Amino acid sequence: MTISVPDELKAMLDRYPEMNWSEVARQAWKSKAEQLELLNKLTARSKATGKDIEELGRLMKKGIASRHDKMKA
Repeated sequence: MTISVPDELKAMLDRYPEMNWSEVARQAWKSKAEQLELLNKLTARSKATGKDIEELGRLMKKGIASRHDKMKA
């Protein structure tokens, strides 16, 4: 598999030749694929609509923001 990265990112990666960037990418792809597999299993029988999911996301963001504000105070 061949991937393209912007020149700026390539320059950053080149500063660390000791890193096995292929392995880093492989692990990231595996992790993301596993997350998507789990999400598919969790939602396979869901009756939630796109609107329901958007509302849930909005409520979660609001709750996180509220907690964050309380921690700063």
